[in-house]
Amino acid sequence: MTADVLSRVFAALADPTRRDMVARLSAGDATVGQLAEPYRMSLQAVYKHLKVLEDAGLVSRPRGPQPRRVRLDVQALDLMDTWIERYRRRAEQRYRRLDAVLAEMRGDEHEHDHGDGHRGRPEAAGHPDGA
Repeated sequence: MTADVLSRVFAALADPTRRDMVARLSAGDATVGQLAEPYRMSLQAVYKHLKVLEDAGLVSRPRGPQPRRVRLDVQALDLMDTWIERYRRRAEQRYRRLDAVLAEMRGDEHEHDHGDGHRGRPEAAGHPDGA
């Protein structure tokens, strides 16, 4: 069931207008009219966007007399955050392991190139061309 909720949340936030509505609602509740103000679309189109956000669990409009205020529901955002954080941690662990391997390889190269203190300098290694 969580996967279905996440799919609806990510699908709802795929639209830039809906992302903007969520961003604006993060500052505080608003009426549908207030949410509609910056957009060049009909009120009916705004309601359609809100319906998608409601179905995803991102916003709610409490029942009651008009004008009803639209409220951001953070539970869906928390669910997204948990999902994203899990994969971010996995990626960070993978990159830390890669960094450790690369550091070890650089250390081996450094020892290999300069381990005897003379490699790369023929004159110091008793090379006949050295002075």
